[in-house]
Amino acid sequence: MIFFYIAVALLFLYGILFQFYHSWWTAIPHFAGTGTPVTSMSIIIAARNEEANIAACIHSICQQQYPAHLLQIIIVDDNSTDKTFLIAGNIFYEGIEKICIQLPHVQNNQAPKKRAIETGIGLARGTLIVTTDADCIADPLWFAQIALFYEQTGNVFIAAPVKIKTGSSLLSKFQALDFLTMQGITGASVSKHFHNMCNGANLAYEKKVFYEAGGFSDIDKIASGDDMLLMGKIAKRYPVQTGFIKSADAVVTTLPAAGWKSFFQQRIRWASKATHYRQPAIFFVLLLVYLTNLMIFCFLLVGFFQKFAFVLFLFLCVAKFFMEYFFVRDVATFFKKMDLLPWLLLLQPLHVVYIVVSGFLGQFKTYEWKGRKLK
Repeated sequence: MIFFYIAVALLFLYGILFQFYHSWWTAIPHFAGTGTPVTSMSIIIAARNEEANIAACIHSICQQQYPAHLLQIIIVDDNSTDKTFLIAGNIFYEGIEKICIQLPHVQNNQAPKKRAIETGIGLARGTLIVTTDADCIADPLWFAQIALFYEQTGNVFIAAPVKIKTGSSLLSKFQALDFLTMQGITGASVSKHFHNMCNGANLAYEKKVFYEAGGFSDIDKIASGDDMLLMGKIAKRYPVQTGFIKSADAVVTTLPAAGWKSFFQQRIRWASKATHYRQPAIFFVLLLVYLTNLMIFCFLLVGFFQKFAFVLFLFLCVAKFFMEYFFVRDVATFFKKMDLLPWLLLLQPLHVVYIVVSGFLGQFKTYEWKGRKLK
């Protein structure tokens, strides 16, 4: 029973952490900027093998309600093996500057996305760099809200909200629910400067600050981390000038992973950068989350041999659900994803397994991403 008491103690601390996240999230004011923005912006899309998605992404960007002379679109094709570069290059909008380049293959490049983004930044003329992914769609006021937030707050690094498009499959619902929880934690932690967190599908930062922080130097051998590791470098120089924009108009929508294999490959890629974080707070959070789920997972394993352990596993999953519910409910309300709430309890066992497995493999296993094997 000692292990059960340890699990309960960890779960209690886990619940306290989520109480803080909940209060911080609700305290973030909703941003609804008005007026005419004056900031020049360069949007950078690093794309590889995205022929099915790149056109919709570019169209959503070119249709932004933003002064065309302040807008520059840079698509950096990362040596795609499909028609991504051809499709991107054939899209034109009058008055909008669009640059489309294709990078040559580099042998043993362990951080290809950073290379693509850095190339794009070198071509950028905008004061503000905005990054997104080739499978993302943005609402028409996305640019305007980010620019107005930047102009009104003076933040040099802005984390912005992302949601996953929900389909009918169980995997789609699981990803969307897990992702909106992470987005809520992002907003809560960044708004209070508790720890750094962001997602490269929706980021903005000053071009000059990118170079002041040394760009991707020192992290250019790490496959992932073009978002959070960069944020850490910039936050070290500008600790109170990082912010989160809580605006429904600033949300971008991305696609879920197509299958369980690609989903785990994605999450292993994200987990692989965990040991490179330098903030004590995020180390504590990741350790607490992992140990809590690991202890619950152990009861699942023992449950195959002792039925009572399986009962305790289910009890702990229900307790974890109550620790998370009110926070997730409020975040789901912001993202207009209330239909996912009934799945929060049902998917708890799967969430426990996913956290333990992806967290473990992220530290030891190579993974495949966009047709490349990386670590």
